[in-house]
Amino acid sequence: MSSEDPSFHMEKRAVRRAFEQAAAVYETSAVLQDQVGAQLIERLELVKLEPQWILDVGSGTGLQSRRLNRRYPKARLLALDLASNMLQQARRRRGWRQRQHFCQGDAESLPLATASIDLLYANMSIQWCNDLDQVLHEFARVLRPGGLLMFSTLGPDTLKELRQAFAAVNDRPHVSHFIDMHDIGDALVRQGYEMPVLDVEHYQLTYAAVDDLLRDLRHIGATNAAAGRARGLLTPRRLQVLRQAYEGFRRDARLPATYEVVYGHAWGSGPRALPREDGSVAVPLTRLHRHA
Repeated sequence: MSSEDPSFHMEKRAVRRAFEQAAAVYETSAVLQDQVGAQLIERLELVKLEPQWILDVGSGTGLQSRRLNRRYPKARLLALDLASNMLQQARRRRGWRQRQHFCQGDAESLPLATASIDLLYANMSIQWCNDLDQVLHEFARVLRPGGLLMFSTLGPDTLKELRQAFAAVNDRPHVSHFIDMHDIGDALVRQGYEMPVLDVEHYQLTYAAVDDLLRDLRHIGATNAAAGRARGLLTPRRLQVLRQAYEGFRRDARLPATYEVVYGHAWGSGPRALPREDGSVAVPLTRLHRHA
């Protein structure tokens, strides 16, 4: 999710291209994404819910879709992702008894009917969107009244070491801007969600070298898609500057990579109209439900 600085605006074509390229190797490096997703599903143990339709937004290769199907074997699940290659991997990996459907689409403009989803699950995906209010508005639109939104996303401390090390290379954005938990809570309230609950956990992965961190980020599709990014590959000189700057964080022979993970859930109360700049109201249109 970008800040007001246009240089941090996500170029969706670049985001899609990175995930298309990462699809085949995604599950080899998505250690944190898998752990966070599993914890998010564990939190459903505390909720009394028997969904008929589940939407997995940013489903990737279907790691969490498969878990959700096991958790709710009678439910139908729609796996939605920006990248078609991710969905192809998900199709190959699903269990033959699992009731899964697949749809390529953008969280900021969901190709789904209003009030059609009972459980909307979004694990580590909404940070790739530019307009948090628009995303939450779309989620509220497709949720049935009383439906549940469960999500995780990244907070401002994420990759703080990499951000600081890149500052020694140049002043271009190299790490995405991530929104604070309290601002996410405010957006949930603005979009009419009921009983929103949020909390934060910090995780730390460690690496022998910064090159290993960069490789893992490429393998999960988490490359730099900011509009103001420097174009082209890092030159050998700049890569060496980055390596030297990151060395300042080395502890116990390892380099840390911090992730701030925001967990949240809230109940839908039905779609709300979005105000236009001129003060009029845009009424959300019902879209046809597409699935493969």
